[in-house]
Amino acid sequence: MKRYLSLVLFLLLFTTQIFSQEPEDTTSALRQFAPNVFIDCFFCDENYIRTEITFVNYVRDPNQADVHVLITTQRTGGKGEEYTLTFIGKNKYAGLHDTLVFITKESDTPDIIRQTLVKSLKLGLTRYVARTPLNEYLNISYLVPTKVEQIIDKWDNWVFTTSINSNLNGEKVSSSVYLSGGLSAKRVTHDWKFDFSLNRSYSENKFDWGDMKILSISRGYNFNAMVVRSISEHWSVGGFADVSTSTFGNTKLRVSASPAVEYNIFPYSESTRRQFRLMYKLTHENVRYEEETIFNKTAEQLFKQSLSFTLDLRQPWGSVSTTLSGSQFLHDFQKRSLRIYTNLNLRLFEGLSLNLFASYSRINDQLSLRKGQATTEQILLRRTELATNYRYSGYIGLSYTFGAIYNNIVNPRFGGSGGSFYFFN
Repeated sequence: MKRYLSLVLFLLLFTTQIFSQEPEDTTSALRQFAPNVFIDCFFCDENYIRTEITFVNYVRDPNQADVHVLITTQRTGGKGEEYTLTFIGKNKYAGLHDTLVFITKESDTPDIIRQTLVKSLKLGLTRYVARTPLNEYLNISYLVPTKVEQIIDKWDNWVFTTSINSNLNGEKVSSSVYLSGGLSAKRVTHDWKFDFSLNRSYSENKFDWGDMKILSISRGYNFNAMVVRSISEHWSVGGFADVSTSTFGNTKLRVSASPAVEYNIFPYSESTRRQFRLMYKLTHENVRYEEETIFNKTAEQLFKQSLSFTLDLRQPWGSVSTTLSGSQFLHDFQKRSLRIYTNLNLRLFEGLSLNLFASYSRINDQLSLRKGQATTEQILLRRTELATNYRYSGYIGLSYTFGAIYNNIVNPRFGGSGGSFYFFN
C-alpha cells in the first residue's frame, strides 16, 4: 500500500513540474516593464479583466500600484448606469491622471457591460503602457463609424417599470407567503427629475404547533412622488408627496406633501466621487389610524420639519457614506427624532482594511402607536410597531491580506479559490 501511495505522489509531483512551467522570459519582462495596476472596483469581474488585458501587472494593494483605477457608477434616467473610470498615476506616473466615462442601458447584459468596461480600461491604460518598452507590442486600430441617424425619443425621456415578486417558505409546522407588486415612472433630464412609484404588499405567516395555531397577516401600499428642479451646480429645489397604508404602523391612510430645498457643497458634476448634501423639508401630514392611538387620536393633521446632512465619498483610500437627519413636529417640539447612518470602508495601510456599518436612532415621535397591549403573536412576528426610544444596528470587521503582490493569473478550475478550513466536533 505504501509503495502505491509513493508512486501516486511521485506522478503528481512530476506532472505538476511539467505542466506548471510558464514562459518565464515573458512573465519576467512583463513584471519588469509593465505598470502595476490596482483595479478599485468591488462589483467588477476582475478575472475577465485580467484575461482580456494582459499588458499590465495587477497588484492586490493600492500602495503597490503605479496606476490606481477607481471605478464608480451612478444611475441614469433610463435606468442604466454611468460608469466613471478615474486613472490616478503614481510613482513614475505621478501627475498623469485621466477620466473616462461610458453609459450602459438597462437592457445590456452583464457580458456586454464587462466588454465595454474592458474597452474603456484598455483605452485609459494605453497612455501608461506607451511610456514603457512594451509600447512596441501595442497596435491601435480605428473602425470608421457608420453614418449615425438622429434618434427621436418618442417617450420624451420617460421610463416605466412594472414588477411582481413572491417569496414562499414552508415546513411541517410553519409557512409564509410574501407577495408584492409595483409600478414606477421616471423622467430625468439635466434640469428636471420626476420619480413616481406605486407599490402593494401582502405578507402571511402560519404556525401550527399542537394546540397552538397562529395566522398573521400584514398588508400595505404606498404611492411616492418626487419632483426636483436643478437651479445650479450646488442648489436644487423640489418636493415629495406620499400616500400610504400600513397595518404594521396602525395607519389606515396617510397623505403627506413636503416642499424641500437641497444644497451640495461639492458640484453635482462630481457626484460619483464626492457629495456633501444638506436638505431641509417641511411636511404636512393628514393621517387616519386603524385603531385609537396612545394619544387618544383616530385622525389628525400634522406639520413636521426635518434637516439632513449626507456625506458620500469614494476615494483611493476607501469610501464612506454617512447621513445624519433630524425631524420635529411643530405642534410639540418634544416629539422629535434623530438618526445617524454610516457605512465605511477604509484602507488603514498596506493589506489592512476596516469595514464598518452602524446606525443609531433616538426616537420620541411615535404618534401612531396603538392604544393597549400588543399580543404575543404581534410581538414575536413583528406585526405591529412597538414603543421604543432608540434603535441601533452595526457591523465591524478587519481584513488583512499579505503575500505575493502580483495577481495576474486566472484559474477558474473547480470554481473556487480554495483555502477553506472546516472544524468538526
